[in-house]
Amino acid sequence: MGTPDDRDGVARLGEAFGRLRTALARLGAALTPHPRLVDWSLFALLAVVFATGVLGFLSGRPDRAWVFVTHGVAGLSLVALLYVKLRRVRRRLARPTVTRALSALMAAATVGALATGVWWTFGGSLDLGPWGLLNLHVGLGLAVVPLLAYHLTRRFHAPSAADFDGRRTALRYTAVVAGGALAWRLQGTANRLLDTAGAARRFTGSRETGSDEGNAFPVTAWVADDPDPVDAGTWRLSVRGAVDAPVDLAYADVSPDAGASARETPGSLAVREDRALLDCTSGWYSEHDWQGVRVGDLLDAVGVRDGAAWIQFRSVTGYRWSLPLEEARDATLATHVDGERLAHGHGFPLRLVAPGRRGFQWVKWVETVRVTRRRDRSEWLAIFLSGVEE
Repeated sequence: MGTPDDRDGVARLGEAFGRLRTALARLGAALTPHPRLVDWSLFALLAVVFATGVLGFLSGRPDRAWVFVTHGVAGLSLVALLYVKLRRVRRRLARPTVTRALSALMAAATVGALATGVWWTFGGSLDLGPWGLLNLHVGLGLAVVPLLAYHLTRRFHAPSAADFDGRRTALRYTAVVAGGALAWRLQGTANRLLDTAGAARRFTGSRETGSDEGNAFPVTAWVADDPDPVDAGTWRLSVRGAVDAPVDLAYADVSPDAGASARETPGSLAVREDRALLDCTSGWYSEHDWQGVRVGDLLDAVGVRDGAAWIQFRSVTGYRWSLPLEEARDATLATHVDGERLAHGHGFPLRLVAPGRRGFQWVKWVETVRVTRRRDRSEWLAIFLSGVEE
């Protein structure tokens, strides 16, 4: 039963916890924005997360690390506002209608995207056949977009001036963003202290695998790109467009192990070796020595006309991507990796090596190099239809 003093001590402790809970509730109420501001803020943060997520697919250089930091901080800031939103509407969700069901589905997709992102950050993995945990994170994030668009047409009301109360509103949003930034910093510290698989991530979030092991790094395909093996005997590299001397090159003209010394091509295409890191949007990176032909040497051999600004690399699948002329000059058209001939899955007979670019821009199975004055905007559509239109 305990002595009276013990019971008094327990009672005082209970009272102290009660006062603390009341104080936290008041602080939470003070820091909670007006409902319309919560909706608007969720929309704004989701827009930032989506925009930085898309931009992250194109960002492979360290000077773009801010894109991934912003993505992480905005995502973690969403957690607080999403809690406030769900706490407010939980009773409504218990009385389902089509609109509320879709709103609940949007909330579930948002929570799922946040959870899978955090799980990946702490070294989690998930085998989904050709996809993994990061692919699931991206898929859930993309699913939020149409659901949010529908939600906005049914429920969204723009905030009015009366919803803003000066410094208090600024304090609320400072607390939300500061909390997200602090959580982002703490996850890095926790990863290092716990020595998780997430501790060794690159700034893009990718983890190292298969570096310096020849073809023993992951084989990934973009959308439907899965061509039959290419016959090196009949394959030709066509160089066309705004050039003085269009040319078709055989495998022997570009490969160090196929009689490259007996070339009958304009100029001299010396084999080069380039150390470059391949960072795939599937969540892994791998660093290798790539052997092949410097694109700049190839362009010098055929002669680039005045006004040319873009170099397009086209795959046998129809997939294509362009690089600015000066950047393309330092790229490599590789036939080998770490001294091994490229495997079919890695782009044999020729693969673009574009340092600082993400993996989907390293075009595989290259058969055409085209010099142009303007960028081919259709390639943004072609990358999603390649393989399908074969």
